[in-house]
Amino acid sequence: MSNGPHAKLAELGLALPEVVPPVASYVPAVQSGQHVYVSGQLPMADGKLLATGKVGNGVSADQAKDLAERCALNALAAIDALVGLENVVKIVKLTGFVASAAGFTGQPAVINGASDLFGAVFGEAGRHARSAVGVAELPLDAPVEVEVIVEVA
Repeated sequence: MSNGPHAKLAELGLALPEVVPPVASYVPAVQSGQHVYVSGQLPMADGKLLATGKVGNGVSADQAKDLAERCALNALAAIDALVGLENVVKIVKLTGFVASAAGFTGQPAVINGASDLFGAVFGEAGRHARSAVGVAELPLDAPVEVEVIVEVA
């Protein structure tokens, strides 16, 4: 287990947070067959958003990339609570939403924060299909939101 996802997180200086409680009528993650669908995760820690606002106006692209990593870490916590990270076979699809100021077009670089974390934790199994979308608003005025689909054993 020394090469497992928990060990990789520890090597990165990261620990799984508590699962973020839903802010509306949904569950953090659902398993259907061999897939887990993780609801959109916001950059929350200790029950609070780490930042609010638009990327490109008040939130820098670099800060947003870090926030996207936090969203991915929250997604991993939801997966771990449901099925255990050790059962992840493949990160299949990541969808990242970036609350973007007018003219901001760096959504792919922002969502790399999440993609890079999945790659660091799962190696080749962390490589995934992806969309990075600019949106006008996100829940609670969050700058980023990430959802993910994973294949599990």
